[in-house]
Amino acid sequence: MKILMVCLGNICRSPLAHGVLQHLVQRSGLNWIVDSAGIGGWHVGNPPDHRAIAVAKRYGIDISGQRAQQFHPSHLDAFDHILAMDRENLRSLMARTKTTEQRARIQLFLEDSEVPDPYYDNQLFEPVYQLVQQRCNELIERLK
Repeated sequence: MKILMVCLGNICRSPLAHGVLQHLVQRSGLNWIVDSAGIGGWHVGNPPDHRAIAVAKRYGIDISGQRAQQFHPSHLDAFDHILAMDRENLRSLMARTKTTEQRARIQLFLEDSEVPDPYYDNQLFEPVYQLVQQRCNELIERLK
């Protein structure tokens, strides 16, 4: 199983989701590959936002080794599930698809809702972490 988390810049939401799911996958002994990417390339090669690193660390998860990458069309065939953090990311991903199979792999991370972007609001990092953790636990149960 290969799962890709996608947000706008790959420094806040998707690295948190990547780190939390990877942690849960390892703890559950599952042989899954988890990664993350951003729609835009502004932060390519950079570590996650220091606030994302800090909130993950509070829960025993180290995401400091991750590096931002931009979403590439090859991801559409390389991953079984591509999870967008918000509807704008979802639209951007869908616009890049060429086949029904590729479109079928893409969905919203929260199914019927969006993960708020905490980049401009320090107070959102904790609630975003909690949303991500809850959903990652649900994903483990649903997909294993």
